[in-house]
Amino acid sequence: MSSPHLWLRHETRSTERRAPLVPHDAARLVADGVRVTVEESPQRVFGIEAYRTGGCEVAPAGSWVDAPDDAYVLGIKELPDAPTELRHTHIFFGHAYKGQEGAGALLRRFTAGGGTLLDLEYLTVDGRRVIAFGYWAGYVGASLGVLAARGRLEPLHPMEKAELDALVRSAGADGMSALVIGAQGRSGIGALDALVAAGTVLDGWDREDTRELDHAAILEHELLVNCVLSTTPQEAFVRPEDLDAERALRVVADVTCDVTSEHNLVPVNTSITSWEEPARRVADTPALDVIAVDNLPSLLPREASVAFSADLLPLVPSLAGRRGPWAAAEAAYRDAQTVRTA
Repeated sequence: MSSPHLWLRHETRSTERRAPLVPHDAARLVADGVRVTVEESPQRVFGIEAYRTGGCEVAPAGSWVDAPDDAYVLGIKELPDAPTELRHTHIFFGHAYKGQEGAGALLRRFTAGGGTLLDLEYLTVDGRRVIAFGYWAGYVGASLGVLAARGRLEPLHPMEKAELDALVRSAGADGMSALVIGAQGRSGIGALDALVAAGTVLDGWDREDTRELDHAAILEHELLVNCVLSTTPQEAFVRPEDLDAERALRVVADVTCDVTSEHNLVPVNTSITSWEEPARRVADTPALDVIAVDNLPSLLPREASVAFSADLLPLVPSLAGRRGPWAAAEAAYRDAQTVRTA
């Protein structure tokens, strides 16, 4: 069976500096006989020469539209609006299977062009994800929550972990009550690590703790970090009626950020927040802010990329045959295509 041809595309979102495949791992694939093409990108945290030195081919930004039919176009965030027909197999976070805004339109583009979406979120074994940016999403989301709760959250910019940690320490979070829901998952573990380092008074809930929600207990915490990805209906963590309740809760860091999903667990917020304005005020008396930045790990692009790429690397040999997690991702696409484009 021939090796796949990976085509690493430029990310069009201006704040997206991550790479799903870092130069060191790309060089390992090339050495193993995998063809790797990397588009130039002015914002990617890794320069193009590092890929070229590792034996990768280099192409202009956006040239994936003219890539060979058998190329696997690899990215992270959303595709540009053109072309309207997608003929390649694309690998990225499509956010198109749970009724999110624009989901049907994206899937129809694949149908029109005969392409396939292998959504990174649905690379699973026995229903469990095998690759994710989750740890760093949780770490960054919790850190931003601390800064917001202390009135120290400013417009975001990419940085390294040491800078973020220094900002959080300077905010003075000792004694802040914080709750992480989804504490045993990747993002939950990252959030816990960040909040322990910050010195908060910390609680962590997981599945057993949320079978019957104690809303009063949630509202007793100054900071809530939501790390739960829900694919089925369940009771919301912060409901509209909670805004008028007596509460200590001042900030919700919605790491999962499924704001347009029918399974949104923080329905007091229905849209993402931006790097320029990372927190949105959803109640005034008392104040409650929600952070819903949908590319949190890009705040720490180098650390997040290195970890993600290391998880992706061993999956590449099974890509051409769509085996293992790739088969699960393709099945999820076929199911969603039937439902969402009907």
